[in-house]
Amino acid sequence: MDSKALMEKIVSILDSKKAEDIKAIKIGDLTILADYFVIATGTSSTQVKMLTDEVDYQLGLMGIEPHKIEGYRSENWIVLDYTDVIVHIFHTETRDFYGLERLWADGEQVDISHLLTK
Repeated sequence: MDSKALMEKIVSILDSKKAEDIKAIKIGDLTILADYFVIATGTSSTQVKMLTDEVDYQLGLMGIEPHKIEGYRSENWIVLDYTDVIVHIFHTETRDFYGLERLWADGEQVDISHLLTK
């Protein structure tokens, strides 16, 4: 699966579990870290963990395992590293505080509206 298809699958999984304010940023032209960041918000620490678990589970069924998961115990900011796509799942206040979208403003905002339920 290429990085764009993986990013779209992750966005769909997060949307299906009611993640809020999902964004995808294409960063491949700016850094060697990854091709895409997917950023999403959970409204509680329980939802942050559940969103993480669901992405990990659904991709695991497809044989795609994360290279690393960071922050699982904190429940405020969990990062799943799928090499080409890095997923950031935040608690609301933590996302506001760190402002990744501002830090990566030079990246290309990807239109994911077709993947989101209305």
